[in-house]
Amino acid sequence: VQLQASGGGLVQPGGSLTLSCEASKVTFDYYTIGWFRQTPEKGREAVGVACMSSDDGQTYYQGSAKGRFTISRDSGNNIYYLQMNNLQAEDMAIYYCGLKTTWALKCYDMDIWGKGTPVTVSS
Repeated sequence: VQLQASGGGLVQPGGSLTLSCEASKVTFDYYTIGWFRQTPEKGREAVGVACMSSDDGQTYYQGSAKGRFTISRDSGNNIYYLQMNNLQAEDMAIYYCGLKTTWALKCYDMDIWGKGTPVTVSS
């Protein structure tokens, strides 16, 4: 399995950004894919910002992401997106996508990680 994250960049406070995670060589039928943040202060967060289950598209959002972030997917190409709106300084981090082999939606303890993509929020 390979996860390729992209889409990070510099955005002003209040701005928007969309991250992409392309999952390739996936042989599992059931899994969760999610986005996780890492900062120098906190390290990589144990619980994802947003996650989606592969079979039914069920989603989970961390509290700070609710109402601002949306996870979606292009099932045909196995690409998962994170649309981030109204970005603030506290959202600045390296964003990683991770995959967990699981029947149920679980947004923690991922089994496989891709390389991160940095998001900078600054005016």
